[in-house]
Amino acid sequence: MKTLPKERRYETLSYLPPLTDQQIAKQVQYILDQGYIPAVEFEENPLPSDHHWTLWKLPLFNARSTQDVLNEVRECRGENSNCYIRVIGFDNIKQCQTVSFIVHKPGASRY
Repeated sequence: MKTLPKERRYETLSYLPPLTDQQIAKQVQYILDQGYIPAVEFEENPLPSDHHWTLWKLPLFNARSTQDVLNEVRECRGENSNCYIRVIGFDNIKQCQTVSFIVHKPGASRY
């Protein structure tokens, strides 16, 4: 068994190897399938003790497809390439965030 290189971890899935584009799309589809409201957030230097990220636009209340969400991720990355970007899912019944995962780290080439 080999230990992963030491680096700061931000979300549950950050302990896994970086997600492929297909894996990101599947996670976004899961958010939509559960009826959660997707949103995109970004932060230049997130600290584990600081849970406040900047919301990219409004939550995607009208998102009907994975592509709708991924288009917003691409647009956010285009304007904030030096930031960490994550997709989150809000449960409108429980009124809370239920899912979040990193989709872009500065210096990485993805979405």
